[in-house]
Formats: sequence, C-alpha cells, structure tokens
Amino acid sequence: MTTDFPTESGLAGAQSPSGRATIIDVRITPIAFPDPPLLNAVGCHEPWALRAIVEVDCGDGLVGLGETYGDASHLTVLRMVAPLLVGLDPFRTEHLRSVVDRLLGTAEAPAEKLGPAGGMGPEKTALRVFSAFEVACLDLQGQAIGRPVHDLLGGRVRDEVPFSAYLFYKWARHPGGDADRYGAALDPDGIVAQARTMVRTYGFQSIKLKGGVFAPDEELDAIRALRAEFPTLPLRIDPNAAWSVATSRRVAAETQGLLEYLEDPTEGLAGMAAVAETAGMPLATNMCVVSFDHLPEAVERGSVQVVLSDHHYWGGLRQSVRLAGICETWGLGLSMHSNSHLGISLAAMTHLGAALPQMAYAADTHTPWQLGVDVVEHPLTFVNGAVPVPTSPGLGVRLDRDALARLHENYLRQGITGRDDTGYMRRFHPDFDPAKPRW
Repeated sequence: MTTDFPTESGLAGAQSPSGRATIIDVRITPIAFPDPPLLNAVGCHEPWALRAIVEVDCGDGLVGLGETYGDASHLTVLRMVAPLLVGLDPFRTEHLRSVVDRLLGTAEAPAEKLGPAGGMGPEKTALRVFSAFEVACLDLQGQAIGRPVHDLLGGRVRDEVPFSAYLFYKWARHPGGDADRYGAALDPDGIVAQARTMVRTYGFQSIKLKGGVFAPDEELDAIRALRAEFPTLPLRIDPNAAWSVATSRRVAAETQGLLEYLEDPTEGLAGMAAVAETAGMPLATNMCVVSFDHLPEAVERGSVQVVLSDHHYWGGLRQSVRLAGICETWGLGLSMHSNSHLGISLAAMTHLGAALPQMAYAADTHTPWQLGVDVVEHPLTFVNGAVPVPTSPGLGVRLDRDALARLHENYLRQGITGRDDTGYMRRFHPDFDPAKPRW
C-alpha cells in the first residue's frame, strides 16, 4: 500500500498546547472493488467501483477512519486538504471545517478543485471533502474517550438501524466477465428473484427498486409482482427523475396503496411540487434537495415530504444531525441515501441512524452489491434487515490492511478513474440516450 502523504517521523503522540493529541499524518488511499452491472436511468455501473479510504493519525496507534468518493477529481481535492490538517486538534472539527472552507469553499476556488460536486459550486465541494475527515475525527474522538460515535451525536435512540433491500435491474454479467450470485434481472420475475435472495440473506423488511431503466408500465409490473410476493413489506421505486410530470402523476395514481414513498420521479423542485399536488403517497428525494439552501423553496412549494440524507455530501455526521432537526421542524420525513460503499461508510451510517429520532424510514444500502468484499476486519452485519448499533469506541470497525493493499492494487491496475455509467452503457448500446425526461 502506498500513502499519499508520508508520516512525519518523531511526532508520534504529539501534543497540542492544551495537552491533547494532534494530527500527525493523514493518509488517502484510493481503492477499487468489483461492481455488478447494475442498470439505472443514466446507464450501467462499470466493473469497478471507486472509493477513497481516509486515515487520520494522532500517533500511538490512535487512527480514525473515513470513507469517501474515489473519483480522480475528488482525490485531487482530498490531497490538497490533507497536509493542512497536520498539527490540528481532531476534537476541533469546526476549526477543521474552516480550514477546508478557506481552501475550497470560496467563489474564487478554481474549477479544477471542485471534484465530483463541480456543478454544485465550491461550498458543496468543501462539504463533500470535509465530511470524510470529520467522520475520521469523530472515530478518533470516540477511541480517545472510550465512547462510540453515536454518543458524540447525542446518544443512541435505537439499538438497531433498519435498512432496505435495494433492487436493481441488471445484466447477468459484465460483457466478458463472470456471472455473480444474483444473476440477471430484466423483468418482473428477475426482480422478484433478486428480492427473494436479499430478503432471505439479510432479512430486509422493506424493498426499494431502482427504476428509470424500462418504460414505466414495465416497472409498475415489477412493483405489483413484488407486492404479490411480499404482501406486508413497504415498497419504493426511484426512477432518478426519468419521468415527465404527467407520467409521474399517472404512476403515482396507479401505485396509490402500493408504495411507501415515490422517490425522485421527475426533475426539479417545481416538477416535484406538481407531482406532489396529486400524489397519494409522500415524494422523497436525494436529487432536488441536496443542500440546506434548497430546503426553503422545497418547503414553500411542497415539493417533497421525505429527504434522503447522505453524510458524504451533506457535510458529515453533525451536519446530518442538523438536517434532521430542520426536517423535523418542517414536518419532513427522513431517511438515508446510499451509493456504492464499504464497511466504514456503513458504520458511519449506522451510528448516525442510531442517534436520529427523526429517521422514520429504513435507510438505503449497497452492502449486498459488495458481494462480500470489504476493507474492514469485521464488517457490521445485518440481523432481520437491521444493523445492531456498535457500542465499542469510535466507529467500532478496524481497517484490514491486507484488504486495503489488495483493493489499492485493484485501483492501480484497473484503469478507471471516474464513474461513467453512460459511457460504459454506450460501449454496448451506442444509441443509448440518458436525456430526461425519457418517458
């Protein structure tokens, strides 16, 4: 394994003027792990998912862990920030955030610094970068005082955090690759078979289908088939805004009584508000409300009734607690969004979910799609669809350095440096058009 920033020798156990340990080293390790051919509104997942593992080291074995996006542009900004954290107090996360903001969170920040949030401005980029370091610092804090991270967020209000089965239309294999345990899912029967496997393996008590792949009527047939197979489990569908307002209204009418909520059927706050006017179920989003300044208009228009938080881009765990409080004030429901992730992110999500009384819906997770690969020694496990909340200090997971080295080697040899679902799909279907609305 290589590190992007060499450890400063002779600083182990370095102390701040207050006598508290300070950060002596920050390591950023990009990794890649196999990703199945999962289909969505903009294409297909490539054979490798990218992440970056963050280690914030205070010496004497005290190392905090974070996990974040692994795209090359995001790695660039992580590497810009990391050296500036050396010498800082890991308990002063607001000061750490100010360091990140000064570098990245200004209108003058060059475009090449904006990473995966480039279209959303420098402030959002700064939050995405800060979040990985904040989680690592909270892990450090918990280890230092012998308390779990959820105690640093207000204490747990539940002993287990429920998650939802996350179904995808998918090919049986990547072209030229081997089949995975889930096989193909290109019709209602395939989706139901996938759901059976996930419910049997993980015990999930709710089900979400990633839509926007086939015509809405075909996806409605899959929802109806899931209802027939699982008559008591809450169902959701997320077409990633692939439908027009008119189509979204029709789907909402036809799924009244079938769906727990309808996620991002159409684009934008105005479009979602138009659908919400007639929908018989809540509308949820992780697309049109992704920063705090989106909330006033969303509330005024009545665009959404459920916000899917994601600490990776909302600015970390404490910012997510702040979001939960705002949602409670305005009567909005709360859940958690997921992207391809490993065990450090699952642990962070679990600690956050444990401390949020406002979380009324099971969270999303991509854990089943890791196919057993992880970067921690003992990943958290699912019991009846929920993850028992860790009670050991910090996040409660430890880095598997052999696994980290293997996954870093994957990153070095596989050649993918950024996610491109559309480009990958067009390799096999050159006429694929991700324009929205498609239906």
